[in-house]
Amino acid sequence: MVRWQPGAKLRLQAAALELYASKGFEETTVTEIALAAGLTERTFFRHFQDKREVLFGGHNAFQEPYLSGVATAAAQLSPLEVVISAIVGAADFFPEERRAYARQRQLVIDANPGLQERELLKLAALATALADALRNRGVADPGATLAAESGVTVFRVSFAEWISENSIEPLEQIERRIFGELFSLTAPGRAGAR
Repeated sequence: MVRWQPGAKLRLQAAALELYASKGFEETTVTEIALAAGLTERTFFRHFQDKREVLFGGHNAFQEPYLSGVATAAAQLSPLEVVISAIVGAADFFPEERRAYARQRQLVIDANPGLQERELLKLAALATALADALRNRGVADPGATLAAESGVTVFRVSFAEWISENSIEPLEQIERRIFGELFSLTAPGRAGAR
């Protein structure tokens, strides 16, 4: 095997995802992933700490556009408007060409309770980071926490729709629609409605 091949990380991710989908996450070994990618285990560990990191690596890169969106939002926006701006603005992190990968990744996560827990922790960390960013803008609690948690909930619901089998709508459009749905739930006359 060639030691320094270009695109090793992407090849490892693709091989791992394919093996996780066909064999199961728990049944797949790092050795199998490296072999399927035409690389060594040592190369695998240069890019990932363990086989979970194939699915969850890049956490900082994931959070960065959301936090940047909060930091650069206009001063006159309400806390929820800041979060909406950040969530919708970060939709570019999930371009159309990433949808098939995201679908397959989610199928692997859905089949493994430990991975489901890790995904929830990733989203909880995003909500915490967004709330902290709002506090840095001077938003007090519970407003900072409510806005951040609401935004992450809208992202999660929107993302699930974006990766659904027949979905073709861009993530940004789905997020705007789901935020509209959230606002309609709080509209006057909706309290206690069934």
